[in-house]
Amino acid sequence: MKAIKWLFLIFIWLVLFLSIAVTWSLLNLPETESIKISRQPSITFLDKQGRIIASYGDIYGQSIQYGDLPKNLINAVIVTEDKRFFFHPGVDLKGIARAAYVNLKARRIIQGGSTITQQLAKNLFLTPERSFTRKLHELILSFWLEMRFSKEQLLSIYLNRVYLGSGTYGVQAASEKYFNKKVEELNLYECALIASLLKAPSKYNPISNKKLSRERTAKVLENMRRNNLISKKKVDEAKLSNREYDKFTSAPKSTRYFIDWLLPRVKSYLGEINEDLIIRTTLDVKLQEIAESSVNSITSKYTSADQSALVALDLKGGVMAMVGGRDYGDTQFNRATQAQRQPGSAFKLFVYLAGLKEGYGPKDEIVDSEININGWSPKNYKKEYLGEISLVDAFSKSINTVAVKLSENIGRENVIKMARSLGISSPILNSPSLALGTSEVNLLELTAAYDVLANKGNGVLVHGIRSIENTEGKTLFIRKGNGPGKVLDADLVSTMTRMMENTIEVGTGKNAKLNRPAAGKTGTSQSLRDAWFIGFTSDLVVGVWFGNDDDSPMKNITGGTAPAILWSDFMKKAHLGKPAEQLTTSSDNINRIKNRDKIDKLIKKSKELDRKKNVFETILENFF
Repeated sequence: MKAIKWLFLIFIWLVLFLSIAVTWSLLNLPETESIKISRQPSITFLDKQGRIIASYGDIYGQSIQYGDLPKNLINAVIVTEDKRFFFHPGVDLKGIARAAYVNLKARRIIQGGSTITQQLAKNLFLTPERSFTRKLHELILSFWLEMRFSKEQLLSIYLNRVYLGSGTYGVQAASEKYFNKKVEELNLYECALIASLLKAPSKYNPISNKKLSRERTAKVLENMRRNNLISKKKVDEAKLSNREYDKFTSAPKSTRYFIDWLLPRVKSYLGEINEDLIIRTTLDVKLQEIAESSVNSITSKYTSADQSALVALDLKGGVMAMVGGRDYGDTQFNRATQAQRQPGSAFKLFVYLAGLKEGYGPKDEIVDSEININGWSPKNYKKEYLGEISLVDAFSKSINTVAVKLSENIGRENVIKMARSLGISSPILNSPSLALGTSEVNLLELTAAYDVLANKGNGVLVHGIRSIENTEGKTLFIRKGNGPGKVLDADLVSTMTRMMENTIEVGTGKNAKLNRPAAGKTGTSQSLRDAWFIGFTSDLVVGVWFGNDDDSPMKNITGGTAPAILWSDFMKKAHLGKPAEQLTTSSDNINRIKNRDKIDKLIKKSKELDRKKNVFETILENFF
């Protein structure tokens, strides 16, 4: 009787204590009127194929309803996280007892007894702190959630909110991040992989640790098989299909140069950012990987240049790859957009274009000889003079004296006007040295100027953003228009392009040769401080720069060496599997240029015969 009395008293005190604890917990519950999460807006950058290349803030995917979730994903999540989810009232006493037994037997925590509802309550309303009060709040809120929402609603809320690694929250964001597809399109293996992330998102992240991710996903598939949710055949097929290709993409570190360049433009388009944004860009992450690899491998062979940069544009001025230096981790200074350097002979493009526009032809000759303009006397790179030389040969050999004479003959104002019309916005000094590229420009604007020729004479506006939208799919900005229109006529473009092709075929750009038509120009500034190669094929325009940040001279690096080699290395890899196409505007223009070359040769031969005839006649007259 005495024992029963004491048990009764203990029971009374326990009920009293629990009543007080529950009452106190109910009075101190967090706000439950809304399940919205307060956080900073996120910005997600996608490449041209829709692959995530960078994100700022926490990425929440678009909410998805239970009816749109793949059955395999639902089964994989349930079997992994909470097998009795559809049967318990929010707290699974049987699951808690099982977890306690397993943990006691192992003498360490192996299993947890929290249900999906409990995890949702913690994620929505509570902090991660470990305390009795927090656990009690979690239990009460779990019962409240079960009363307010259906099981289907709870599961969809959970899967729209749960963290799944790489800064992603929700299955939609994770699906787009890891597989570049909507969650409705996930196959069995992909469903199992996303479910596998629930236990430890950072540890089993497929981007950072493919091996652990593969092992954990295989375990989820086996659990599904043991619970008769899929067959062994389906498990084997899922594992096999995953080996066929690499689904997981991660943008290279150098992509940050591009993102840093874009961020101010996002704010200039929209003003203050107060909602989650999705930025669709022009970048191609595969080309960016090639660019970073080429820059690293080629630059390492030229130790006298501390830095190099590369930018690739499509024919409309869209940036497809941008590497602003050898290592973004060492310095975030972007040498493709921020460094103003002397372009050297790469600036001669504008001199020769202006000359052609003023009536000169590629076969017209100018004497390569010493020149003196108010005490300034430019020298050729090889410090020799070749006498009479055609413009096409002078351009391909990058003869300095001829470029200066041509510039002075047509007027420097026309050269500056030509540079401006092609998009050069940096200050240009009107001096005799103008023709040799002594006015500083940056790699991006110079490459964009060459893009005008690749674009058949149409002006281009450099850009990196195609559209901006919010996570609800509303378009906030979309790029429209194709630039300033025609700035060079077709004949001028064709003639100049052929001269640039000749530079690669037999001139200073021989190291840039490809197995397809390509046009370009080398550039080397005074004392080998800067080396450039800018050129294009039928679908890609690429600029390369080598130099030192402190402007010190390099050793034996000219535009025709390291830059041309890097340009060629990148172009060959970027064009794998693509058909080769002619660069000139039409076959008629190609034939016109060829015919003009033949006519020029005949005229030259005729002049030579006339000269010999005159000499012969003079001799005869003097003799007789």
